[in-house]
Amino acid sequence: MSGIAAVVLAAGASTRFGTPKQQLLLPRVLGRLEPGQFDELLVVEGAHPLPGVSPHLPYRLVHCPEWERGTGASLRCGLRELAAGIEAAVVLLVDGPQVSPRAIDRVVESWRKQGGDLVAASYDGERGHPLLVARAAWDEIPDEGLRAIKPRLVPCDDLGAPGDVDTPADLDAE
Repeated sequence: MSGIAAVVLAAGASTRFGTPKQQLLLPRVLGRLEPGQFDELLVVEGAHPLPGVSPHLPYRLVHCPEWERGTGASLRCGLRELAAGIEAAVVLLVDGPQVSPRAIDRVVESWRKQGGDLVAASYDGERGHPLLVARAAWDEIPDEGLRAIKPRLVPCDDLGAPGDVDTPADLDAE
C-alpha cells in the first residue's frame, strides 16, 4: 500500500478576507478529515502563525518563508517535509472548508487504481479540490501552483463542492 499524506495549504495573507482566515477555517478543514485517513498530515503556514494542535487530528505545522512566491512555493515547502515513504500527497486548501471526506477517498482510490501524476476532484466538469499529486511530479511544481498542469478528473458532483472562502461574505454563504 502506498503512503499517502495530506498537505493543507494555509500560508496566504488573507488580504481579501481582512483577517487571518486560516486561523478560523483550519479547524473546519481538519474536522472534515478522518482519523487514519493519511499516513502524514501537515499544514503549511506562511503569512500568519497558526496553532499547532488539533483536538480532532494531530498534524505537523511547517512554516514556509517563501509563501509570497505563490501557492506552488507553499506546496513545495510542505512536500519537502514529507517522509521518504510517502508516494503521493492530497492537497487541500484552508479556504475550502466543505471538502468532503468521500471526495478525498474517491481521488485517492482513483490514483491507486489508475495512477497518474495529478488527479483532481471535479464539480460540474470543472477541476476542483481535493487534488492528489504523485511524488514523481513534486519537483515540477511552479510557483503559481498546479493550475497549469492538466489533471485526470474524478467526478465528485454528488458530494458537494469544497467551497472557496475569500471574503467574509463567502463564509456566510457556506
